[in-house]
Formats: sequence, structure tokens, C-alpha cells
Amino acid sequence: MYSFARPDPHRASAPQITRAEQIAPESVIVAVPVVNEEAHVAACLRSLLGECEAMRRVRIVVADGGSHDRTREIVENLAAGAGNIQLIDNPGRLQSSGVNRVVEQCAGPEHAYLVRCDAHAVYRAGYPLAVASSLAARDSEALVVPMDAKGAGCFQRAAAWVADTRLGSGGSLHRGGRVSGYVDHGHHAGFRLHWFRKLGGYDESFSHNEDAELDYRLRAAGYRIWMTDKTFMVYYPRASVPALFRQYLGYGRGRARNILKHRAMPKIRQMIPLMVLPVVAGASLAVLNLTALIPAGLWVAVCLGYGVWLAVDQRNPYGPLAGFSAMVMHLAWSTGFWLQILDPRTREASAS
Repeated sequence: MYSFARPDPHRASAPQITRAEQIAPESVIVAVPVVNEEAHVAACLRSLLGECEAMRRVRIVVADGGSHDRTREIVENLAAGAGNIQLIDNPGRLQSSGVNRVVEQCAGPEHAYLVRCDAHAVYRAGYPLAVASSLAARDSEALVVPMDAKGAGCFQRAAAWVADTRLGSGGSLHRGGRVSGYVDHGHHAGFRLHWFRKLGGYDESFSHNEDAELDYRLRAAGYRIWMTDKTFMVYYPRASVPALFRQYLGYGRGRARNILKHRAMPKIRQMIPLMVLPVVAGASLAVLNLTALIPAGLWVAVCLGYGVWLAVDQRNPYGPLAGFSAMVMHLAWSTGFWLQILDPRTREASAS
């Protein structure tokens, strides 16, 4: 397991690759952590391979965290037809440990770039090479990309739609946009492998928000994160209310752990939704005074009203359902945040 010591900021020992045209497919390794992704993993891997001949020379490693569906069978079948796909075990089950296992077990001296891919996503042709090229062309140690959320069924489409708006993501730059520039955080796409190792990889105690936690350490060490508009990814959110709630519950817990670990104040766009749980809980006081319903009522009205406004403005029939999806995200994120903050074990760990 990696140690999480502060890296040496002196860059002279890093591999010196500064021009995009020097990128060789053999210098790129792709990590795809999975657990029970039979519905998505084939589309993900096929999109990574695409029709790009050079991608047949990029090593793609799927780290399985103990799937009990057909995920492993699907990956093994694809690997049989593509010699550059490899399946390994990820005993830690988490995405953080999966990426770390790929680096520990499979990255060799020929690999200069680590690209992280999500099984719930599909990618443009040659995406890993585009990520590595963007890293090589910039004086940065990490690269993030914009995300376009998509969906299949009604609820998934609504959740995807609202996730790319301010109501769903609080205005995150990597959501639903196409911009380039240095950022504090974004959806992880790639790293210079030398510096990923120097930073100690992901903190495997994080089940969610391991990317934000690593970004904090990266910035604290004086390194930079570049968001590119040269490529992007298409992400499929959870397709049901319970699954979406569990996902954002984990996000809220992860954000709270990151704040406690690094003593970092949350941003305003994060502080607003964390008040949702207290507001909803406060509505129970309506048995004493009906005015207690006002804050929760305003939140519901804003979410549903925003959805209706978007539906009319963009002629999208999923608007009202998008507003409800946003409510699920807000309540789950806030609940996870406060559960983590108020957990006695969290306080004991922070005090030690």
C-alpha cells in the first residue's frame, strides 16, 4: 500500500516529456476500476478501443473489486479478442484502491502516463492518447476533463440533465461545459505517473471523493491541475432513486472526510446544499408551528420550479422530474455530510 508522504517538489527527477508529438501509445496505461458493472463495462471498453489502431498498443487494466454479476466474464471475453486488455483483482473493492492496484501491479518503466476511466462512461476515440498528449503539452501533473451526463430511461435522463446545471452541480466547471484552464478540482482523467507515485496515489480509506482529496494534496505540494477542452467524457448517472441517493450519500460523506482530514473550509456552492438536511428535519417542527414548513417548502419550490423553467426554456419534457432528481441529490449529499461529521468515530480519528 502506498504511503502518503509529502512529495519532493523538485522536478528534475521526473521523466522529461514535454511535447505532445513524443507521446507513444506504449507510454500510457489505463486503469478502469469496476464492481458489478455488467450493464456498462463492455460499452466503456469498446469506446476506449474504438477504431484507433494506436489504442491497440495502450495497456488497459480492469481492476475488479469482487463482482458477482457477469462483469468479469464480459471483460475476459473482450480481453480474449484484444491483447491489450488485462483483468486483475482489487481486494479493496473501492475505486481508489483499484487505481492504486493497477499502478502497483501493472505499471512498468515504459509507462509515463496514467489515465483513469470510469466504467459508467463512454469515451471518444483515442481518449487516453488525447489525455496523455494534453498532459505532455502542459506544465501540469494532473489533467481533468469536462463531463457530459447522459441517460437512457426517464429518471436517468432527468438526473443527467440536472447534473449538468447549477442546481445539480453548483456550477462545477467540469460539468456540462467546454473550457480550458488551471483548476482546483475536476473529474480525474490522467496523471504523470511519476507524480502520482510521488503523491502516494489515492487515499484508500476514501470510498468517495478520493479525487478531491488527492487534488488537495497535489495543490498543497505546489503542483497544478489542467482542465482541457480538447476531449471529454460521457457519463451515465444512476438510473433509480435509491441508487442515486446512495451515490450522493457517499459523495457527502467523502466531502466531509476531506474537509476534516485537511481542515479545509467548504466552498459556498458546497455549503448551500449541506443545509438541506437541517431544513428538511426542521419541517418536523410544524406540529408546533406551521412556519417551520417554510424553509423546506422554499427548497422544494426552487428545485421543482427550476425544473419546470428549464423544461419550458429548453423544451425538455424531463424538467419537472429533473427538479425532483436534484432534490434527491441535495438531500442525499447533505445527509451523508452530516452523518460523517456527527459520527463519533470520525471525531476520534480527527482528534488523534
